[in-house]
Amino acid sequence: MANLIVSIRFYNYMILGYFLTICSIYLVLNIISFKAIRKYTHKITHIELKNVFRFSNTKPISLIVPAYNEGNTIIDSTKAFLQLEYPEFQIIVVNDGSKDDTLDKLITHFSMKKVHFGVIENLNTKPLRGVYMSSKYPSLIVLDKENGGKADAINAGINISKNPLICVVDADSILERDCLLKIAHPFMENENTIAVGGIVRIANGCKVKYGRVLEIGPPKSWLGKIQVVEYLRAFLFGRTGFDSLNAMLIISGAFGCFKREALIKVGGYKSDSLGEDMEIVVKMHEIIRKNNPKARITFVPDPICWTLVPENFPSLRSQRIRWQKGTVQSLGLHKKLFLNPKYGWVGLLAFPYFTIFEMFGPIIEFSGYVIVILSYLLRITDVSFVVVFFTAAVLYGIVLSILSVILEEMSFRKYPKGVHLFILFCASVLENLGYRQLLTWWRFQAMVEYLFGARSWGKIEKKGFTVL
Repeated sequence: MANLIVSIRFYNYMILGYFLTICSIYLVLNIISFKAIRKYTHKITHIELKNVFRFSNTKPISLIVPAYNEGNTIIDSTKAFLQLEYPEFQIIVVNDGSKDDTLDKLITHFSMKKVHFGVIENLNTKPLRGVYMSSKYPSLIVLDKENGGKADAINAGINISKNPLICVVDADSILERDCLLKIAHPFMENENTIAVGGIVRIANGCKVKYGRVLEIGPPKSWLGKIQVVEYLRAFLFGRTGFDSLNAMLIISGAFGCFKREALIKVGGYKSDSLGEDMEIVVKMHEIIRKNNPKARITFVPDPICWTLVPENFPSLRSQRIRWQKGTVQSLGLHKKLFLNPKYGWVGLLAFPYFTIFEMFGPIIEFSGYVIVILSYLLRITDVSFVVVFFTAAVLYGIVLSILSVILEEMSFRKYPKGVHLFILFCASVLENLGYRQLLTWWRFQAMVEYLFGARSWGKIEKKGFTVL
């Protein structure tokens, strides 16, 4: 019995150390991110972006939009894509066997007609059913194919594309007009850049007109408001910080840009992947950076993609279950990167971080909450330890979330109204008082399901944008 008590106390302190470590890592990333964002905002000016139009080395972009049952948002999104500012780009909407009116809406609204189009199949995909082009919008192509999943749809778009840069964006997203200019900039600055990720912000609560976000505001539900803070922390802190170390391990599936030749070289997206956005980036590190240590996968905090997030618990659970399973699958497929110095900070820092804190984190956190509470109830530990534990687990998290909002206000001021900032500060508190613990439980469930062979997830309810 005495040995059991000693073991439980040791585990309690180990869990406390875990929370202190992860929060301290976040704090360091905050500092690195703040410096990097300040440097970025001083470097990128509107005048500089205008000059991009005159650069002779501006590379044409193919914007690939995989769409499955996106009838609620596809017209608004496509309108926004057509208004983007860039010297030369095409839009390839890939209808992945939708069961709703996605294809019909595209054909009707944009006057599409079926054409014969030669496709070189560099990547294997499900069979194509037709290619449509618009007489009104020559830069718009709609590709209709059998359902094969998001990764398969992207690969089909890559096959039909002829441009050197591929930008992948979700169909339920809206890009700001200068988005392509900003995300293409790193490719012009450094020829070794093979992929660039941009920041994703939440469109719930924003007002959209003619395919543009005209009025920014927080979502109506507290579940949506909390996700605003969560996304700010994940992108402004996490990805900016890792980018400063050239250790980016994930580019959001909602918005990312890649060299086409790099995508072809690694075999495109893995069609049976649960998290294609992470898997493609990790695969690029493993295959391309192994032969070219100078290859760079980077992140820019300004090219904005507005996307809709779930505002009900069943849909949010399905989303996070998929994300967790995708993370586990991607890390497992490329485990040779773990602590491998050949891959620089990716192998020595980013991969171990994701393995410990993202893959095994839910198990550690969930067991920590349970054992600490039971230890207190069984009088194995005292109240002072419980206070210290929850201070590390909760209060530290609140501080970091509030810092995310402050960094956003100091850098980009997308929420300039005082009432909006107050709401986000409140959401920063609520995020750590139940929401984070709920996510831990869902991610723990995902780990258990994945270990026992379950690869599916539930449905995600999709709603349209709020149109003025």
